[in-house]
Amino acid sequence: MRTVLVGVGGWGKNHARVLHDTGTLTAICDADDTLAEQFGAQYKVPYYTDVQNMLYGESFDAAIVATPTKTHFQIGKMLLQSKKHLLLEKPFTYEPAEGRELQSMAKKAGVILTCGYIERFNPAIQTTRNIIQDKTHGDIALLEFHRESNIPVHIKDVGIIHDTAVHDIDTANWLFDQMPQVVFARAGHIRHTHEDFATVMLGYADNRTAILACNWLSPVRSRMFRAALTDAIITGDFITRHVQINDKTAPVTEGEPLKREIDSFLEAIKTNSEPVVTAHQAISVSEIAKAALLSSQRGVPIYLDLR
Repeated sequence: MRTVLVGVGGWGKNHARVLHDTGTLTAICDADDTLAEQFGAQYKVPYYTDVQNMLYGESFDAAIVATPTKTHFQIGKMLLQSKKHLLLEKPFTYEPAEGRELQSMAKKAGVILTCGYIERFNPAIQTTRNIIQDKTHGDIALLEFHRESNIPVHIKDVGIIHDTAVHDIDTANWLFDQMPQVVFARAGHIRHTHEDFATVMLGYADNRTAILACNWLSPVRSRMFRAALTDAIITGDFITRHVQINDKTAPVTEGEPLKREIDSFLEAIKTNSEPVVTAHQAISVSEIAKAALLSSQRGVPIYLDLR
C-alpha cells in the first residue's frame, strides 16, 4: 500500500514515523520546504511542497493529511478528485458542510474516507467500551473527561474545542453509541487568540450526560476520564492507559494507538470495508463542536438533530 503524508509539522511527524515503520511511506509533502526536505531525507522518500505537484509526480494509493484544520477541505478535495483513499486528521473539516462535500466525493470515487480520532484506538478506551458493552457492571449514565496542557505551539487556526475537546466528543459518542440531543458550553481565552479553556456538556437520550473540561493553561499535561455505570465507576488515563473498575485495575492490552489507527486505515482499504471512524461520524463531531462554540457565545444550550 503506497501512502503519502501531507504535513509533517506537529503531530504529522508521528504519522511519518509509523508509516515508515509499516513500510508504506511513499512520499512526504509539506508547505515548509525545510521540513519537507528534512523528513524526506530522514525517511529516504521523495518530498514535495505542493500537493498538486505530488499528485503529478508520484503513484500512490492513499494519503494521510495532518495539516492545519483550515486547509483540510482544499487538500482533501484534491486527493479525492484523484481517487486516493484518505485519512484526514481531526477535526476532519472545520465546517460540517465541507465534510459532507468530501463524503460525497469519496462515495463517488469509491474510496475510503476516515478521520484521525485516535482515542478510538487507545487500549484504555477500547477496554472501557468492552466493559460498557458487556453490561457486567450495568448501564452507563455519565462520562467525564479532563484534558489540560500548555498551548500547543503549532495550533494557530482553531481553539481548544476544535483541537482538543473533539477527541472527547467523539469518544463520548462512541461509548454511548449515540449522538447527543443538546450541547451547552462555556469557553474563553487568556493566552490564545481562540478559546483556550472550555467546559462542554452533552446531553443524550435517557438523561445520559458527558461533561468535558479542557484547558491550555497548565504546565502539566493530563488526559483523564471517568465513566459512571449502574454498579461501578471506571476511571482511566489516556496517557498511561491505566484503567480501574472501582478500586481494582482492569487488564488493558498493549499497543500504540497511532499504529493501531494507521493499521486499521490500511486494512479498511485492503478489504474495502467500513473504517472504524466513518466520515458521517466525523461530520457529526464537527457539528457538535460548532454548536459548542455557538453555545459559549450565546450563553444558551443548542439543540441538535443528528442522525
